Amino acid sequence: MAEAAVKGTPAPAPSGAKSLVRVENVVKHFPAGLGTHVHAVDGVSFDIREGETLGLVGESGCGKSTLARLVTQLIPVTSGKVFFGDVELTKLRGEKLRQYRRQLQMIFQDPFASLDPRMTVGDIIAEPLDNFRIVRGRKRNQRVQELLKIVGLNPNFNNRYPHEFSGGQRQRIGIARALALNPKLVVCDEAISALDVSIQAQIVNLLEDLQREFRLTYLFIAHDLSVVRHISDRVMVMYLGKIVEIADSVETYSSPKHPYTKALLSAIPVPDPKVQRGRRLVELTGEIPSPINPPSGCRFHTRCPIARLPTPCAETEPPLEEKRRDHLAACHFSSDV
Repeated sequence: MAEAAVKGTPAPAPSGAKSLVRVENVVKHFPAGLGTHVHAVDGVSFDIREGETLGLVGESGCGKSTLARLVTQLIPVTSGKVFFGDVELTKLRGEKLRQYRRQLQMIFQDPFASLDPRMTVGDIIAEPLDNFRIVRGRKRNQRVQELLKIVGLNPNFNNRYPHEFSGGQRQRIGIARALALNPKLVVCDEAISALDVSIQAQIVNLLEDLQREFRLTYLFIAHDLSVVRHISDRVMVMYLGKIVEIADSVETYSSPKHPYTKALLSAIPVPDPKVQRGRRLVELTGEIPSPINPPSGCRFHTRCPIARLPTPCAETEPPLEEKRRDHLAACHFSSDV
């Protein structure tokens, strides 16, 4: 992402903000045939505080998108609990769960696949309003035009179809749809990864402006660690279905406590060639293990540069515990990182 095109540091979450979402020991296994299961998410716990942006990073296939869908209850948990405020969403069914979904909205990764090509932009944005019977008639059209204006599009575009827009414009339409019901939490599932670099900066700036204006809370999932650093108040690192580190954004990038986090950060390119040449890249050996048969003990030990084998890394799973104030990591030897 072009740094020059990005605005200043986002306003931090309010000090002492209470948890809007709380996830407790959530597990999601998918059947894979012959009695096997994909361990997509395995015992994950964290919270999302009101008004903050919690960044979620990790390699492809680590379970980020699955976790996003568990938070919004688009798919059921295998076990564990998800709380929205004081309400346990994992206990709700039918209409009760549907009503709470008004407060939990998603911006999807692919702006081309997430918009119905047979519907006009106005109908796409108004679909949540129609489903919950919020407004009708003239007020419905006014709300659609208002949302288009909020995301930086011409209000008169409501009668056009998705194929008439660029990728960045389509993502703005997806953002407008997510805002239609005035949600409290918006999950951005790789919302900028399919866009050109210059457009990514525009979408990130838009998300920050919307957060300030509407007091939104974000779970922001991305591969680009430089984007996550810019937009997030806290960063959560995921590896093979497990959370391995959670900390303040500045703390994560300046003093990582998990070797996997350090390896991810070392891969971020620096625009200065002299600085880049002098950097030490943390190389990870081996392939990512299969989530069908994850390693015992610490799941990262098969690729970890500081692992001590056979014990304890291969035999005992490290707990996600506080290494410094508000800085959690799951590593037996975090002091060696």
